[in-house]
Amino acid sequence: MSKNPLSSLSLFKRVPHAVTMLFIIIVLVTILSYVLPAGTYEREVVNGKSFVVPNSYKIIPSTPIGLLDMFKAIPLGFKAASEIIFIVLAGAIMFGFMERSKAVENAVGTLVKKLGSRNKNLIIVIMTFVYGLLGIAVGYENNIAMVPIAAVLSLALGGDLILAAGISVGAMTIGFGLSPINPYTVGTGHKIAELAMFSGWLLRGILCLGALSVMAYYNVRYFKKISKDPEKSLSKDLDVSDMKLSQPLSAYKVSGQNWIVISIFLIGLLVILYGVFNLNWYINELSAIFLMVALICGLVSRMDATQMSNTTLKAVGVAAPGAFMVGLATSIKVLMDTGNISDTISHNLAELLDGLPLYASAVSMALSQSVINFFIPSGSGQALATLPVMLPLGESLGLSKQITILAFQIGDGLSNLVNPTLGGLIAMLSMCRVPIDRWVRFIFPVLITLLLMAFTALVVAVAINYA
Repeated sequence: MSKNPLSSLSLFKRVPHAVTMLFIIIVLVTILSYVLPAGTYEREVVNGKSFVVPNSYKIIPSTPIGLLDMFKAIPLGFKAASEIIFIVLAGAIMFGFMERSKAVENAVGTLVKKLGSRNKNLIIVIMTFVYGLLGIAVGYENNIAMVPIAAVLSLALGGDLILAAGISVGAMTIGFGLSPINPYTVGTGHKIAELAMFSGWLLRGILCLGALSVMAYYNVRYFKKISKDPEKSLSKDLDVSDMKLSQPLSAYKVSGQNWIVISIFLIGLLVILYGVFNLNWYINELSAIFLMVALICGLVSRMDATQMSNTTLKAVGVAAPGAFMVGLATSIKVLMDTGNISDTISHNLAELLDGLPLYASAVSMALSQSVINFFIPSGSGQALATLPVMLPLGESLGLSKQITILAFQIGDGLSNLVNPTLGGLIAMLSMCRVPIDRWVRFIFPVLITLLLMAFTALVVAVAINYA
C-alpha cells in the first residue's frame, strides 16, 4: 500500500490542540443555534426507550444560545458526563496500583522475552486482533482497563504511545463499531426494523475482519517507520516514565505475588463481564469493580495507607487531563439540546438523500450518519433517533432494511475513530495519554482507507440486494 498523500499535507499536520478543537466546536454549535431553525420530532416510549415518530418533524420557536449559556454548558457537560469521567479516574487508579506492584511490567517483559525480539511485528498484529475481538464481543467502555496494558506492551517492543493507541483504541473502536453482533447499533436497528436479531452477519463480519486487517497493517507500518527514524514518532514528548520497562528483558520473570495481582485483575474482568451480560451493569458498576480491584491489589502488594493514598493521587493526576476532555466534549451535546438543533440536522440530512441514485443514496446515508454521530455520539441513541426516519426513506429509495442498517453502522462506527464528542474515545485515549489531536493525525489515513472499503461493501450490498 503506497504512502497516503493525506499524511504529508501541511494542513493535516496542523490539527489544533484537543482543547482548542473542542472549544471551536462549542462556538460553532452556538453559532448554528442562530442559523438553523429549532425543530423536534415527536417521540414515543416503547419498553422504556424513546423512539422517533416518522414524519413528525416540526419547527418550534427558536432557542438561540447566549454567551452565558455557552459557557454554562461546560459545567453542565461535566455533570452529564460524571459517570464516564469517574470511570477514567477509577481505571487509572486500578492501573496505578497494578503498575506499582510491578505485575503488569513483569508480565509484559516476560511475554516479550519469551516470544523474542524478532517477532515484534507478529505481536503487534496478534494484539491488534485481540483488542479488536474485545470490541466485537465485550463492548466499548467495558474494555477501558485493558488500554494501559497496550501502552506497556508497545513501549516494551520499542514502540510509542501512539502505537499503543492504534493497537488498543483503534482496534476496539473498529471491532465495536463494525461488530456483526453489536447489540447497541445492529441489535437496536434490527429491533426497530423488525428483522431477525443479527441477521445478515456474514457481510458485516467480512467487513469487520477486513477493517481490523487494515488497522493491523497500519500499526506495523507505523512501528517500522518510528523504529527506523524515532523523530517521526507522534508522541515524542508524552510522559512514559512509569510505563517503560525498567530493566533488560533477560531480567524479567513473574513472581508469585505478581500472579496473584494478575489473577485479581482477571477475576475482576470476569465479574464485570458477568454483570454486564446478566445484571445490566454499566459505567458505575464497572468503576466500583475497578476500585475494589485496586484496593485488593494494594493489600496483596503490602502497601500501607500512605502508599495507597499517594498511588491514588498520582494516578488521578495522570488521568485528570483526559477526564477534563470527556466533560468538555459532553458540553457539545448539552449545547445541541439547548439550541434544539439535533433533530433539525437529522431531518435536513434525511431530506438531502431523497431523489439520489440507488448506489449514491446508500453511500450518502452512511455519510449523513457520520455527520449526525458528531451530534448524537451514542450508538443506540443515534439508532433510536434516526433509524425510524431512515428506514422508511431507504425503502422509498429502493434500499432494503439491512442495507439501511449497514449504512447506519458504517457511518456511526467508523466516524467514532475521530469523534471528539464521543466520551468513550476520549476516555480510552486518555488511558494511553494520547491527545486527540495527535490521534487524528495518526488515524486519519486509516479512516479514509476504511471508509473506501466500507463504501465498496455498501455498493456490493446494493448490487446483491443484501436483505
